[in-house]
Amino acid sequence: MKKLEICFSPELIHLHDLSQKNIVVVDIFRATSTMVTALANGVKSITPVADLETCREMSKEGFVIAGERNGFLADGFELGNSPLAYLHGKYAGKKIAMTTTNGTLAIEKSKLGSNEILIGAFLNLDTTAKYLAAQDQDILIHCAGWKGKFNLEDSLYAGALVSFLADQFEWECDGAIAMKNLYEQNAGQLKSFLNQAAHAKRLQNQNIEADIDFCLAMNQYEIVGKLVGQELLAF
Repeated sequence: MKKLEICFSPELIHLHDLSQKNIVVVDIFRATSTMVTALANGVKSITPVADLETCREMSKEGFVIAGERNGFLADGFELGNSPLAYLHGKYAGKKIAMTTTNGTLAIEKSKLGSNEILIGAFLNLDTTAKYLAAQDQDILIHCAGWKGKFNLEDSLYAGALVSFLADQFEWECDGAIAMKNLYEQNAGQLKSFLNQAAHAKRLQNQNIEADIDFCLAMNQYEIVGKLVGQELLAF
């Protein structure tokens, strides 16, 4: 039977064997939620970049650049990390270069030997789960966390994905059991439960509750976001 496991932080990814696995990178607040939204609203591609300076330079190559650090728009960037900025096809047809505090680093650290890299969000949970169930590959869910630490929202998404895939996969780690149960106990009250999360409070302090609400909306889009070469594309 196919196997599924969770890595709770990029700082722990070296403990996992990525070879030939489908990796789902998740940064609910907000990078992967923003990426899914952008792709679903017609963005041509997103190139994840680990550092600010490399991303800034890509503006010279025709990319719209999006940069965020510690929840704030980085200096010299057109866009930060809000999914709402991409609604209504505002950047349709554009190529985006994006760097964020946690999410783009997690993507970079997922590349070594993996079969495919997908981006995870509640916004397209059902479509992603169905895609993964149809593949004959083990899965590793890679939570971006917060500066190397565990965070609640990414781990809860991991539990949701485990719950959706429970009939097709067996667990490779106790974390999958724990997060599955945590999600199932709180599935009807995601927002109130995640209002306790440290990063949710950071974002609330920046007066962007609308982003939080949007990132917790279930199954708004029927796309899969997949890394092809250096670019994230919609399928």
